[in-house]
Amino acid sequence: MRPMNRFNSAALYLFLLVSSTVLAQTSNASPEIKAPTKLVVGIVVDQMRYDYLTRFWDQYSDRGFKRLVSEGFIAKNNHFNYAPTSTGPGHASVYTGTTPATHGIIGNDFFDLASGSMVYCAGDDQYASVGVSGREGQMSPHRLLTNTVTDQLRIHYKNKAKVISISVKDRGAVLPGGHTANAAYWFVGGAQGLWVTSSYYMPELPAWVADFNAKQSIAQYKKPWDLMLKEKEYTQSVADDNPYEGAFKGEEKPVFPHDLPALWEQNGGFGILRATPYGNSMLTDFALEALKQESLGQDKIPDFLAISYSSTDYVGHQFGVDSREIQDTYLRLDLEIARLLKSLDKQVGVGQYTLFLTADHAAIPVPAYLKDQKIPAGYVDASAMKKEINQFVQARFGADLVANISNNQVFFNRQAIRDLGLDLDEVQGALADYLQDHTDVAHAYTARTLKSTEFVSGIPAILQMGYHKDRSGDVLFVYKPGYISYSKTGSTHGSPEVYDTHTPLLMFGAGIQPGATAERTEISDIAPTISVLLGIAFPNGSIGQPISKALKP
Repeated sequence: MRPMNRFNSAALYLFLLVSSTVLAQTSNASPEIKAPTKLVVGIVVDQMRYDYLTRFWDQYSDRGFKRLVSEGFIAKNNHFNYAPTSTGPGHASVYTGTTPATHGIIGNDFFDLASGSMVYCAGDDQYASVGVSGREGQMSPHRLLTNTVTDQLRIHYKNKAKVISISVKDRGAVLPGGHTANAAYWFVGGAQGLWVTSSYYMPELPAWVADFNAKQSIAQYKKPWDLMLKEKEYTQSVADDNPYEGAFKGEEKPVFPHDLPALWEQNGGFGILRATPYGNSMLTDFALEALKQESLGQDKIPDFLAISYSSTDYVGHQFGVDSREIQDTYLRLDLEIARLLKSLDKQVGVGQYTLFLTADHAAIPVPAYLKDQKIPAGYVDASAMKKEINQFVQARFGADLVANISNNQVFFNRQAIRDLGLDLDEVQGALADYLQDHTDVAHAYTARTLKSTEFVSGIPAILQMGYHKDRSGDVLFVYKPGYISYSKTGSTHGSPEVYDTHTPLLMFGAGIQPGATAERTEISDIAPTISVLLGIAFPNGSIGQPISKALKP
């Protein structure tokens, strides 16, 4: 054998060096494509506008929203890309990565063409209540037509990953949990105040939930609601005594302090807590108990805890987005987020869990307040408008052809149209033309238009994303910006306008790259982003794109 010369020796050394480097890179690459987290915590804050982050920023603690922003990723231009913007569709869209056009939840309540009646997005009388004797537990996700990121996690790990979903609202728990959740729990008020579920998930409450209910720790919140800070510090809100807010039953004025014990019986007992910050506190209490008792995030298989804070929505509806009640509620919610993060750090581990926070919709400022600020805004008499629509159709076609008007959609009686030999497209078009000229309407579109034309921007594109071919109406219409059909007090939502679509998106923890973006992101991007982080398949109807800037390379 010839001795190895310097050239061969150098070549061998280079070969070994390159080979070892490749092997090292390969061995290091493998763990990076697996889930870097033990637990995903998904938080939906009901009716949270993006500007609640900036408006109250100086008064937030360093441990809640500020920690999520400073240590995590914030999408500043995050929007819902469909209408109607309401709770059921919002929660469904966050977790499915798609819109009502695909997942089918077109409203909280919507007209069912097959039965000719209104149905509830999570209602299901095939199942029984568990933990309560009434009908409050007769729920399931059966009207959700696609699966969720939580379903995909369960499928990926062959049901070994655990999914627990909780909310004060039933739909806020049922829809995020998807079809395969281990459990979904929601709150029932009344004399006791209970966390309940449906026989869809289990035949009886787990012992820890029954014990939690029995302890009645919720009773600590039967107390007056007063300002957390000194009155002079609520400079980001209107005066406490104003005409834009609704009072609790039994109150002379909607002003602080709200004496909850004195108002208890008139407002549904423990149910009154829903419309106070204490509703968020009791939800955190229950979430932390679930975290502990279900041993979430304690092994190598990732789990998922879905939390929906609903009291923000109740407060917004009653008092409005510029009220001191809203400001106080968000300052207190900040402390709840801090309490949740502290427990996650302790029980799961710092850097061992991933959390995202978003909203199911935003909200409009009270139009009466906007008008007083010389901003164009107002109110639509929906009852009068329905009457006008029926009168127009009757006069134009000589028959009562309207089956239902709901969620700013008109449903025709298709059989009656066929019996009269009328052309459905002609009937739809005539009503759309009429509504387009209505003083309160900015846009009107027929189902035929939404089915046959692909819109890529603007209001029609947003309506199209919310239009489901088998569930939506024949004509869809949108009020003028700043106009709503609602009481003269409190805020609402549901439109495709920016005040209802612009919501926060914060991502934090394992696998998340700290930073920010002002590029547009959409609510349907959340589920794909979490799917990439977890290394699982996207939900089966997903149309969103992963937010690559939010993920560590």
